[in-house]
Amino acid sequence: MKELVKYLAKAIVDKPEDVIVTEVEGERTSIIKLRVAKEDFGLIIGKKGRNAEAIRTILRAAAAKLGKKPTLEIVEEDKQAERAV
Repeated sequence: MKELVKYLAKAIVDKPEDVIVTEVEGERTSIIKLRVAKEDFGLIIGKKGRNAEAIRTILRAAAAKLGKKPTLEIVEEDKQAERAV
């Protein structure tokens, strides 16, 4: 599922090299965190959240075959905060 989210996100954003996807799996749930560049945050969310909801819908359909319940968290990447650490 991680690869599916990465593929979809890279198709939407302007900076596909900044897309980072991490996944934490449990027995029945899976939490997927999607990080994108600050400039691409609006693109990945879409107008009224339509792009984000479309990605979540595709993710739920793929996870249904595996018997899991996915949760997608979209995180805005902040390069300056990472440099300060």
